[in-house]
Amino acid sequence: MYRIIALDLDGTLTNAQKEITPQTREALMKAQEMGVRIILATGRPPYGVVPLAEELELARYGGFILCYNGGLIQNYATKECIFEQKLSLEEIPYLCKRSSEAGFTIMTYKETEIYTENPADEYVHKASFINKMPIHQVAHFQTDVPAPIYKCLIVGEPEGLHELEEQLKEEVSDRLDLFRSMPYFIEVVPKGINKAHSLDVLMKNLGLTRENLIAVGDGWNDASMIQYAGMGVAMANAQPEVKAVADYITLRTNEEDGVAEVVEKFLL
Repeated sequence: MYRIIALDLDGTLTNAQKEITPQTREALMKAQEMGVRIILATGRPPYGVVPLAEELELARYGGFILCYNGGLIQNYATKECIFEQKLSLEEIPYLCKRSSEAGFTIMTYKETEIYTENPADEYVHKASFINKMPIHQVAHFQTDVPAPIYKCLIVGEPEGLHELEEQLKEEVSDRLDLFRSMPYFIEVVPKGINKAHSLDVLMKNLGLTRENLIAVGDGWNDASMIQYAGMGVAMANAQPEVKAVADYITLRTNEEDGVAEVVEKFLL
């Protein structure tokens, strides 16, 4: 019996305008009224999740937010931190050096702002749009960004970014994990942090098993939770690698209420 549903946000729950469509919201509200709990599972920081959590009334229905690709899990009603893991600050100089050498920009999230040395970068502006967060310029990223740091993003043109991603995986795989949440974002998190790992912590905390979970996503960083869940769902607009590991692929995209399709098929 499915009792909880984990939803990626960008490309899954929200459309291109970063909004939940009325049909999808209606389906999710019905599911919550039946006792299903929602987890908003995203690479975004908490500030970037709050508007959607409020719209879905997660506090009322006992929902959760999973942020930074799994670096933080919070009970949205009580604001209790169920799990967190931060980047070691010793890694920051190396990440700054490698991103600069490759001609890319490094950034991170701090409470209500994005911190970066390059506020004009078009991909930093994409992150600002997604999260509805203003950009804060720092003179020196590795010394001027205050702790804690849950994750860093290296952002830039997708083709060159892929080459850097492969190099970094060879160089730091013993101590860091990397994800591509969007073609132009490399997300760098502590070793072992991913959506599946954090969902496993939460499910055990709730006394539930993976068989009670539906997980829905579209991006590379969603593959782990889709494989973990009792019912792993890839959106019609998902990356091919994500579709390959899913139990079910929606007929409709995130622009066409694909999440509503999942809720109506498996929960209502």
